[in-house]
Amino acid sequence: MIQTLEWTASGVRFIDQTKLPTEEVYVDCNSYEEVADVIRNMVVRGAPAIGVAAAMGIALGIKNSEATNLADLKTDFDHICDVIGKTRPTAINLFWAIGRMREKLCQSDGGSVPQIKQALIEEAQRMHAEDIAANQAMGRHGATLMPASGGVLTHCNAGALATCGYGTALGVIRAAVEQGKKLHVYADETRPFLQGSRLTAWELMKDGIPTTVISDNMAGAMMSQGKVKAIVVGADRIAANGDVANKIGTYSVAVLAKEHGIPFYVAAPFSTIDLETLDGSKIPIEQRNAREVTHIAGRRMVPEGVGVENPAFDVTPCTYVTAIITERGVARAPYELSLRELAGASPGHSTVRPRS
Repeated sequence: MIQTLEWTASGVRFIDQTKLPTEEVYVDCNSYEEVADVIRNMVVRGAPAIGVAAAMGIALGIKNSEATNLADLKTDFDHICDVIGKTRPTAINLFWAIGRMREKLCQSDGGSVPQIKQALIEEAQRMHAEDIAANQAMGRHGATLMPASGGVLTHCNAGALATCGYGTALGVIRAAVEQGKKLHVYADETRPFLQGSRLTAWELMKDGIPTTVISDNMAGAMMSQGKVKAIVVGADRIAANGDVANKIGTYSVAVLAKEHGIPFYVAAPFSTIDLETLDGSKIPIEQRNAREVTHIAGRRMVPEGVGVENPAFDVTPCTYVTAIITERGVARAPYELSLRELAGASPGHSTVRPRS
């Protein structure tokens, strides 16, 4: 299994996703500031991986803290969380992870400083293991929704590289293939960062799953030719009503899918679901550096001085979403009800709520 990130004796190690697929190199972070930079600069990316990276960054910062009493340790904790919390605003998993680490700190209040440090390190490691288990459960639930054979389209990278292992959308595809289904993946290149052509294709090639990279503007043509039987993508935040924030371009794919009568599935761990955000209009959308659009491989591709928009994500309204696949089961419309129902279910729960 691809080691997207791991806790080590000296810090946190990440595979450098900005170098893939031509170079497979790793980055070792020895401080929480370095972890924050890794998240901000997309050395690690994907909502679940960002969440666990944040937890490990906090654990690393606390491990290195020179505080000798609980009050000073809490001051350091708050500062570390503030720095990490400002890295990527859209992925709710980052804030979920910060909240969970804060809860663990509160639970450990009566312990010594060394005991609290160890408790936070263990909590981050636990979150890593839980993420892999959640992805595998998600895969089992989602595999039943995949066609027995034919093309499946995905946008961006929601695989092992976006998680701690196995993947969300690609986890569904992997599980379906493991069950004997004959799938061929169409991977949107996913401009401007090319997560599909660089990362999704790299992962699936390693697994021996037939894959074809297409430019983003080919998706509609592939659908009209009958080459796509289903679409499955990941998510960075899902609102209470089922609106989905995912990599820019997802909305266009969903609209095309509905026009062609193709099911559009979203696979995400339950930590990606934000029941406090009522709908997609309230989801903050990260704006990234214009250079990601203006340059390819370091070479300028557009005229100097031209205006550039570079939102990292868009929001797909819930009316375009056929189902949301989580480790707790599969939710269908009305999502206001089905997501809250799953909120009360334990991981691995197999509830599938029928469309009303």
